[in-house]
Amino acid sequence: MTDSTVPPPSPKPHMNPYWAGFGLGLVLLASYVVMGRGLGASGAFTTGVATAVHAIAPAHAEANAFYQEYLGDGTSSPLKDWLVFEVLGVFAGGFLSGVLGNRLKFTIEKGPRIGIVARLLMAAVGGALMGIGAKLALGCTSGQALTGGAALNVGSWAFMMCVFGGAYGLAWFLRRAWL
Repeated sequence: MTDSTVPPPSPKPHMNPYWAGFGLGLVLLASYVVMGRGLGASGAFTTGVATAVHAIAPAHAEANAFYQEYLGDGTSSPLKDWLVFEVLGVFAGGFLSGVLGNRLKFTIEKGPRIGIVARLLMAAVGGALMGIGAKLALGCTSGQALTGGAALNVGSWAFMMCVFGGAYGLAWFLRRAWL
C-alpha cells in the first residue's frame, strides 16, 4: 500500500541546450559517416504509407511511380529502411527521456480559451499541412533544417526562414486560444 501524502518526484532539470545541440551535431555527423546521408523523418512515414497501401491494394501501389520509390524492388520489406528505425528510436528515446527525467505524463497542452477537441483538430490540421509541405519541399523540417542547413543548402535555409516567418505571421491569429 502506498502513502498518498508522499509527493511525486520532482522533474530533473533539462539538459543544457548548447550541449544538446552539440550532441545533435555529433548524431548528424555519425549519420553521414555511417549511412551516407543526413537525418529526416518524412521518408519513414512515406515508407509506412506506401507499405500500407501495398498491403491493401497491391496492384495500385505497384502501378504508382510515387509508391514504387518507397517500396523498392520487392525483394525485401521497405520497413527495413533505416529511416523507419530512426523514427522508432526517436519515439523510444523521447519516452525513455521522459521516464528518466520524471516528466512522463499524459496531457494535452492548450490554452484556457480552446477546448480539447478544437486543440486536437488544430494539431491534426497543422500536422497534415506540415506533411504536405514536407513533400513539396522534398524533405521534412528536421531533414531540411538539420541536414540541409548543416550542408549550407540555400533551399533548406530559405525553407526554414519561410517556416519561421509563416509561424510568426500565423501566431497573431491563433494567440487568443493560448491567452
